[in-house]
Amino acid sequence: MLRNQEQILSKIANNDGHGENSAFFDGWKAYDSDPYHPTQNPNGVIQMGLAENQLSMDLVEEWVRNNPQASICTPEGASRFKDIAIYQDYHGLPEFRIAVARFMEKVRGNRVRFDPDRIVMSGGATGTQETLAFCLADPGDALLVPTPYYPGNDRDLTWRTGIELIPVVCDSSNDFKMTRDALETAYNKAQETNTKVKGLLLNNPSNPLGTVLDRETLSMAINFINDKNIHLICDEIYSATVFDEPGFISIAEILQESPDTNPELIHIVYSLSKDLGFPGFRVGILYSYNDAVVTCARKMSSFGLVSTQTQLLVASMLSDEEFMEKFLAESTARLCARRGTLRQGLAQMGVGILKGSAGLYCWMDLRRLLKAATFEAEMELWRVIVNDVRINVSPGASFHCSEPGWFRVCFANMDDETMRVALGRISKLVMQSNKNSESRKPCRRRSKLEISLSFRRLDEIMMSPHSPMTSPLVRART
Repeated sequence: MLRNQEQILSKIANNDGHGENSAFFDGWKAYDSDPYHPTQNPNGVIQMGLAENQLSMDLVEEWVRNNPQASICTPEGASRFKDIAIYQDYHGLPEFRIAVARFMEKVRGNRVRFDPDRIVMSGGATGTQETLAFCLADPGDALLVPTPYYPGNDRDLTWRTGIELIPVVCDSSNDFKMTRDALETAYNKAQETNTKVKGLLLNNPSNPLGTVLDRETLSMAINFINDKNIHLICDEIYSATVFDEPGFISIAEILQESPDTNPELIHIVYSLSKDLGFPGFRVGILYSYNDAVVTCARKMSSFGLVSTQTQLLVASMLSDEEFMEKFLAESTARLCARRGTLRQGLAQMGVGILKGSAGLYCWMDLRRLLKAATFEAEMELWRVIVNDVRINVSPGASFHCSEPGWFRVCFANMDDETMRVALGRISKLVMQSNKNSESRKPCRRRSKLEISLSFRRLDEIMMSPHSPMTSPLVRART
């Protein structure tokens, strides 16, 4: 007879801190079990719940073919095999840290400088966030996080560290913009329960909103953490996905303009998963202005290093100035075009999205499709979208959104034809909803939404010249 698992395994092994049992991950499972393919499985689930940047992968593939010396697994690069394959200092290859620092500067318009000696690598942004949490907080301490926020934060920052995340409630009345009053309210609630707040976590550009933080908001955030003497963590992993105005402003720029701020309280999380589309490379970066954090994080990075083979390839690519200029320009142009396609297609149905200028997704407003202004009604609609419409989108409740009816829709992980099919399916959902409840009013007034007045046919909207891909980016089952 099996012994009780709670008695023989650890608390971590027995708890549900990973958060896998949620709608956010359930949608992925629905796709994995029945993925869409245009010929082999045309009725399968279309994946619009994965923020993956595949629109410019052809450019990367071309560079790899033209630069075989960048890999030790080619005849041209094999001479470096021994040097790369043996043990390496966990500081990382010098050329890797220098290349990453210069690339971060380029993305920020060369308005700031980054010291390569402060670059700490980790296994993706997931590992970076957890490492930073271990450095800054003890079990029972807390970080403030504006809502809505990425569901993975609950796993990355709390599961193994034992810290808490306290929502800073934002809503559509001001397009989910964070305010000082909201920060003070969340901070004071923590004080009432004797919870020690150790920092504020910001995601800029925002996942899931697709918006960027303006200079005023960033300055307010720095003043807040300076007044409270707590840390400021800025997750800037989508910084090179900004394709329109307003542009991206890094917290590093604001720090330069804030001489009274203690720089030891400022930390930046970065990766190449979103900006370059390399989530499989697991390249996460921590940049801290705190010497003690850099030292501790570097020691902890031995639990999740980036392979030296990956470091070598990435350093070579990032150091190719001509290629990176071309890639960044083309990538943002393609992201802008694809988001425009989705926005216009949804507008044809009377569905709005929050105005944004960044990211691989949009924040879609389906509040008028809810049977009631409740999260139960949101989940009911989500189940219809996944099970009947056959599209995986992520419900706002997964992002701790304060209002039901918002959904994150990803658009950069598929080709034009798959996007056309997805829009057709959403259109049928909206038409059916309109037919069933023509008299239903919106549950709440609309935020500042992007709604086009164009009356072009959906097929015309989908005629985009920007996609280089010829096959859907989905996993075919054979």
